[in-house]
Amino acid sequence: MECGIFQSWNLSQAKINEFTVVPVSNDGQFCEGKQTGNGHKFGLKSPAQGYDVEADQSDTLTQNSITSLLSSKFRDVAKRWRQYGVDSPRFRKRLHSKWESMNYEIIDSQLQRKLNEEKVSKRKLAMLMLSNWLVYFAIGIGTALMAAGVQIIVELIAHQKFSLLKTYLDKCSTDKENCLYQPILIWMSINVGITLLASALVTYLQPMAAGSGIPLIKSYLNGVRIPGLLSLQAFVAKCVGVVLSILGGLACGKEGPMAHSGGIIAAGIGKGRIPWFKKYIDLYGLFRTDHNIRDLVAAGAASGVSAAFGAPVGGTLFSVEEAASFWNTELVWKVFFSAMVACFSTNFLLSAYEGHPTQLSNPGLVRFNTFPNLTFDLIEIPVFIIMAAIGGLIGSLFVVMNYKLTVFRQKYLHRKKWIKVVEASLVSGVSALAAFVLMFTIKDCTTAEPYNGHAFNTTMGCDGEGHNAMSTMFLTTPEGCLKALLHDSYDNYSVLTLVLFVTVFFFLGVWTYGLSVSSGVFIPSLTIGAAWGRLIGLGVIQLFPNQVLTSKAKDVGKYALIGAASQLGGCLRTTISLTVIIVECTGDITFGLCIMLALMISKWVGDFFTTGLYDMNVEVSGIPLLSWEPPPLCDHVYVSDFMSQPVMTFLPVEKVGHVYECLMGESFNGFPIIEQDPNCDSRYKGKLRGIILRFQILVLLSKKVFCQEGQVPSNQNSITLKDFQKTSPVAVRIEDIQLTDQEKQYVIDFRPFMNQTPYTVSLNFSMPRVFRLFRGLGLRHLVVVSDEFEPIGMVTRKDLAKYRAEIKKGMLHMEHLTVENR
Repeated sequence: MECGIFQSWNLSQAKINEFTVVPVSNDGQFCEGKQTGNGHKFGLKSPAQGYDVEADQSDTLTQNSITSLLSSKFRDVAKRWRQYGVDSPRFRKRLHSKWESMNYEIIDSQLQRKLNEEKVSKRKLAMLMLSNWLVYFAIGIGTALMAAGVQIIVELIAHQKFSLLKTYLDKCSTDKENCLYQPILIWMSINVGITLLASALVTYLQPMAAGSGIPLIKSYLNGVRIPGLLSLQAFVAKCVGVVLSILGGLACGKEGPMAHSGGIIAAGIGKGRIPWFKKYIDLYGLFRTDHNIRDLVAAGAASGVSAAFGAPVGGTLFSVEEAASFWNTELVWKVFFSAMVACFSTNFLLSAYEGHPTQLSNPGLVRFNTFPNLTFDLIEIPVFIIMAAIGGLIGSLFVVMNYKLTVFRQKYLHRKKWIKVVEASLVSGVSALAAFVLMFTIKDCTTAEPYNGHAFNTTMGCDGEGHNAMSTMFLTTPEGCLKALLHDSYDNYSVLTLVLFVTVFFFLGVWTYGLSVSSGVFIPSLTIGAAWGRLIGLGVIQLFPNQVLTSKAKDVGKYALIGAASQLGGCLRTTISLTVIIVECTGDITFGLCIMLALMISKWVGDFFTTGLYDMNVEVSGIPLLSWEPPPLCDHVYVSDFMSQPVMTFLPVEKVGHVYECLMGESFNGFPIIEQDPNCDSRYKGKLRGIILRFQILVLLSKKVFCQEGQVPSNQNSITLKDFQKTSPVAVRIEDIQLTDQEKQYVIDFRPFMNQTPYTVSLNFSMPRVFRLFRGLGLRHLVVVSDEFEPIGMVTRKDLAKYRAEIKKGMLHMEHLTVENR
């Protein structure tokens, strides 16, 4: 925890008729919501109201009957299934104390004031401003190099892989009895072998590289420190892992990991140091503070999305809407500049690779490409609205199923690292087997040519000049499959082919997301939506052949695009940025209204049932994320009701042994410094004079900045702000500091290093005011003082994050989360 001891909310001091909370404990019992003044409850249920199936005693069957036995078994299965549901307290109703906040606030110490008093020339300020822009430029270039490298490697190796599979499939299509086992064994062996490397790289090198990384980047930009998230190991595991994941045949994409990789590049450039074994080679340190690194990571995430989709505006908005929590006009401009540089540089590199660098025809890794005559009639708007609702429902189903699978993994599969590797290899093998079985059993033969030669196809099961339509969607990368569904002609795929593909790919996508591999969910969601959107397009054309279509191919692609947008909105619940990204990918603004409607309605429908996929990952991880606004209906709740108390305080000059024992015994990260009251018997009671962080104390202890009482440490004047910036807050631990008995008798002076002007509030501050102050300033600690200016409590991130409000199924739910120590 940050500081202090957590205590439950004292509702007796609040107006019960305005605000109610569901306390959640680890034993799975839910406290019934308190009755409001008007007789209503905010969607709160007790176990007897609908959580316990076995509470119904109206069963009239005999205990010896088969029906009774089956009924009891069903109840057991239903009860276990609910344990993985959205009401599972262990995985979504608690916070982990291991997550700590970033030090965004500038420490107003004597060291900082001495630095501020130094005269700074106009030339130096101009050079600092120029270097700032150069760093953002370098972020765009670095992200483009990374994205282009990943794209080229995937295309080259994927071409060889699918060419080999096509050769064996075509060869064995005529001799099915004797050699059909060869292509499936080759396919499964390639997938399992590559995925084995991908999962082992992530599992053993850096687990923070698993998944897309966007939920963790979002949490980092919200103010939570994620150890290992922006390390060199994470970059290697993310970039190499995503290449191997795609080549391993998993239902994933590389667009989400691009945002994480861009953030790592930005953090590395900002820190200005090169890792060398267990040490660092320092190049510069102008942007090494948490505040600067946060802004650079926001630019890196936007650059990654921009390079992935060729959408600089969409990437900037994605970073604003989905990731970053602190913004200003100047930062938006810098982030957009970095995203534009990344988009242009990626375009240039990919175009140069194809032999025409001046044409700039490859603005991103994934482009939906231009739709010919992408127009719509007003009579189609109701159809698009229905499709949006379907996207919200399927997206909610995706989130719920993935959540249940995530809980199952955390309970049973993630206890051993090798099990994670085996599971990922199993999924890749099943993906190859499922694709082969569909191609072998479905005789959907067509002579229509695939769009732009994006995929290989095989003649398996087809005579003459036709090819198997199912192979067009599986013998290609996920991006190629998406383009096929968006742009292939009207008669390329039968209804049965699309239905089976949607069903199989949906379950593969659910199973894949959450594996211990580097993977993204953008492309799988778009592909699933494009497939069922194409199905609806075929149905509309059959029902209204004369009213709607002027070109069958055009209309099917249009419905596939709406389906893709609806599915993505139903999973991620992001509206503005996804609208701009899809519009930039298609290059046609005229269809923007339909895309916006699809994303908005799919989000509304999805929010009615579940949270978004990224928010679900944050909740499962127990990360104390702060929302944009304070919880509703809490104006009557004051800081005295939720602050952490008591606080541990230090005097301006303390014995080293006492400080060492306090740090060994407590996990607090902020300690108020007080001036001892001579009229009080208590040694640690007095007026607040400042606050010092645990990290600062550890640095002082590790550098032996202490001396005998009455003397001044010989190295005190040599300590500068750079000494604190060079050391990572998670690199120094109290267990690693060894002190002799004589050193423990020395004293340490906190006055030159403590924050002399900490933010404080009185006991009568309301929760909304505290929340906005804490959130707007990016605070880590907020000291609560009495009328005598004595520290009596502390407000930290977890004190505010443990009260969660959400609207589900049209009802307002207020929850009091538990904080678990790990």
